[in-house]
Amino acid sequence: MNYNILGNSNLDISEIAFGCMSLGNNATENEQLIRQALDKGINFFDTADLYQQGENERQLGQALKDRRGDAIIATKVGNQWRSDGSGWDWNPSPEYIVKAVDESLRRLGTDYIDLYQLHGGTLEDPIDDIVATFEQLQHIGKIRYYGISSIRPNVIREWVHRSNLSSVMMQYSLLDRRPEEDMLPLLDKHNVGVLARGSVAKGLLAGKPAEAYLNYSAEDVRKMADAVVRFSEDKRTPAQTAMCYILGEPAVRAAVVGIRTPTQLEEAAGLPATTPLTSADRLLLGYELVANYYDQHR
Repeated sequence: MNYNILGNSNLDISEIAFGCMSLGNNATENEQLIRQALDKGINFFDTADLYQQGENERQLGQALKDRRGDAIIATKVGNQWRSDGSGWDWNPSPEYIVKAVDESLRRLGTDYIDLYQLHGGTLEDPIDDIVATFEQLQHIGKIRYYGISSIRPNVIREWVHRSNLSSVMMQYSLLDRRPEEDMLPLLDKHNVGVLARGSVAKGLLAGKPAEAYLNYSAEDVRKMADAVVRFSEDKRTPAQTAMCYILGEPAVRAAVVGIRTPTQLEEAAGLPATTPLTSADRLLLGYELVANYYDQHR
């Protein structure tokens, strides 16, 4: 496995991160999968208090209880479940964050969180107050570093200029190249690590039948999927080629991959042993479709 330092932190994270959101309903199988991932060199696990109303955090904590020192845990805050369980509301208030971090720590069975992320964000948020809250949690040792999960350029810019965040999680793939226009260069310049999710675009770059995606038609998606297959040949699987593309960006420190089965784990963890994409390969793949751009929250 290859490892990268995440932004301005000292977290040495595996370039393949385990996205826990995709885990199924069998807790025993989930725990086995997480332990197998550790054995294969994956040390970065991403969850959120939102997932399964906290059950996702609990299962991750249970799986790591005897190996906490081997793992880097990232979780998220900001989406508050309603008391009746009917859904959730956006609540980035410092008061809620202070309460929520203790609940996450309890479910995870740990006394510190390696990376605490705001799970979204708007320009209307009390950003300075949130930053102060995160930094206070850092000071008292409940979290080691903080970041945000957002695809909104205007929000990301505010956080870059008003905080000492270590990371931004964002969607990025050959079918969603919006971060390339401005966000990736900005974050690389400021030493903020990118955690890229959605590298296979809901499976459309890994064998799923073509359908419209973002501003691309089904025909466009099929064209890109065919190119991914062509560039894979016997060197790697299409999913691995899609991951290789995003990991070729200097700002990207890890591909956050949704892993649900042992087969998916083998494919993701096997990426470092494959033949890497060359710079020319990445360039040619990018020529297959006109890159898309953010048209909102600019």
